[in-house]
Amino acid sequence: MAAMSLLLSLLCLFTSVLANTEKTIFLGPDPVTLPLTHPTLSDLRLHTLTHTNGTLRTQLNAQFPSSEHPHGPATWLILDNLTPKQRYEVRVCWPATQPTEFSLSTFSLSTVWDTPELIASLHAYTTSRRHPHDDAAPVPPKGSGDSSEREASILLLRILAAADYFTTDASLMSNVPPVDVDVILDPFLYNVLPRSIAGTAIYIVGVAIVGFLLAGMIASSLQGLVASSPRQESVKKRQ
Repeated sequence: MAAMSLLLSLLCLFTSVLANTEKTIFLGPDPVTLPLTHPTLSDLRLHTLTHTNGTLRTQLNAQFPSSEHPHGPATWLILDNLTPKQRYEVRVCWPATQPTEFSLSTFSLSTVWDTPELIASLHAYTTSRRHPHDDAAPVPPKGSGDSSEREASILLLRILAAADYFTTDASLMSNVPPVDVDVILDPFLYNVLPRSIAGTAIYIVGVAIVGFLLAGMIASSLQGLVASSPRQESVKKRQ
């Protein structure tokens, strides 16, 4: 019983951790050749996530849904140095004190270049980051935003953030504050489980197995006691 209680507690904790998480799962695409011609990826001045630098703590702009942005404004990131055919998960985690609805999508470079709506959204975002009052974007890590020609498995990540709250505070209703988020690129182990939760999953399965075995042993012991009681009473009557 103690083992089962522990298992239930772990499951509840695991569920609560995921309560403010939105994610998308995808496969690493085939490598593409990144040309020398401008604009290069470094010109976009986007944050870059890789398998060795897979976590970004930042703030994302959010707005209430509108006709122009039905799912909120877009934030764009680069997912670079992926492994072709490898399964990945990108998660956005944010505090419960900032109710927000996120939508995550990944696109190949060719899809973005060939889709007017996507290229316009990307252009608007990169232009906003060049505003003098905005913080300068970090220099992409070597090998992820290099302007030299190279081959890489790469995707663009779009995050839409729509405010999802109501308050009597007129200021908060008219000016949605930026949302504190962690954006995490998480490769799957053997394309089965995200690497970051594999240890937790193995631990939960181990606890469940131990609990099952203990329950079986206890049940067998109880059955043995129940079966031996009538025999003992029969022996006493004969004596």
